[in-house]
Amino acid sequence: MNDLIPPALAQTIQATHADGAAWLARFPAQLAIWQTEWQLVLDAPFPNLSYNYVAPGTRATSQAAIKQAIVLKAGPVSPEFHSESAALRCYAGRGAVRLLAADPEQGALLLERISPGAPLIHQTDDRVATAIAAQVMQTLWEASPTPPSTGPTVESQHPAKADHFPTIADWGAGLEKIRPWFGGNTGPLPARLVDKARRIFDELLASMATPVLLHGDLHHENILWGENILWGAADGHVQPPHLAKPHLAKPQPGQWFAIDPKGVWGEPAYEPGAWLRNPMAMPERWENPAAQLARRLDQFRDLLGLDRQRMAAWGFAQAVLSAWWSIEDSPTAKHTISHTALHAPTQPPATPYMHDWDHALAVATWLDPLVD
Repeated sequence: MNDLIPPALAQTIQATHADGAAWLARFPAQLAIWQTEWQLVLDAPFPNLSYNYVAPGTRATSQAAIKQAIVLKAGPVSPEFHSESAALRCYAGRGAVRLLAADPEQGALLLERISPGAPLIHQTDDRVATAIAAQVMQTLWEASPTPPSTGPTVESQHPAKADHFPTIADWGAGLEKIRPWFGGNTGPLPARLVDKARRIFDELLASMATPVLLHGDLHHENILWGENILWGAADGHVQPPHLAKPHLAKPQPGQWFAIDPKGVWGEPAYEPGAWLRNPMAMPERWENPAAQLARRLDQFRDLLGLDRQRMAAWGFAQAVLSAWWSIEDSPTAKHTISHTALHAPTQPPATPYMHDWDHALAVATWLDPLVD
């Protein structure tokens, strides 16, 4: 173990990656290599890290007096690492943070840092926040490469390979693991909801629109406001020439950027699902869940021209899948949760749900009446 990785993050890395302990052991030496090769000066890592080491810092530029603000994201190499890296290359700074460099062998992404980097979670008007999310979705889809099934592969158009990206069908197949995991039943997940989610995946995949490269996890914490800056100019910073004008009128310069894309092929109607079930751990944002979800669906329909029923159905199925993923990713979940089916209340509790799967299951229950 090393002192550079917070203990909670180290525990998660070891629990979720077969090579987690080995990666942690070589991390100090590897970090020094990245700092030298990429000419980095790093600050302390961000607090409350979940699955990766993430630290802000600066990078040297061709002008000795000017430094570029960066973020280093590192973790054990996984399919998710490759799909995130490939997605960022495809987006190329359009609607998402720009990937500056990557180490695909050791597991590191060097990203431009957005300043001030205020997450959209700070916008308490849900109508405004949902409109911004729709805008970011549209920008990312416009930057999508042609899906390999309908034209030239990603590899022929971008410095990324088509097989770096899973499909939403691949994700939906995860629902097939639930019953084997729980010895033939569905554990804390109501069997009716699990079966309905599986049926929805089958039906919607069979009638899916032309896929685009989706972010796959576009929620309030994964959209930031700001600009990438270079430190050291006479006025404190200068704006990079590639930065586009802001999409929305704001008193300070900048625009909205997505971070942490999963990178997955799917139809656009799938994308709002992550937004529908967020924010988590904030019951004060869910005063009237049914009405809020219905209004969000209306907004996405009006702003993006998406089919409301398909979005609701995808949102329901994803919420069930998200609940399962939360259980699957928890090292102790199988031994600590009740195998009695949970029933989400009409209203959220006064305090946050104990586990992410409780919240996701609640959202599935709230969306259930909106799905035929």
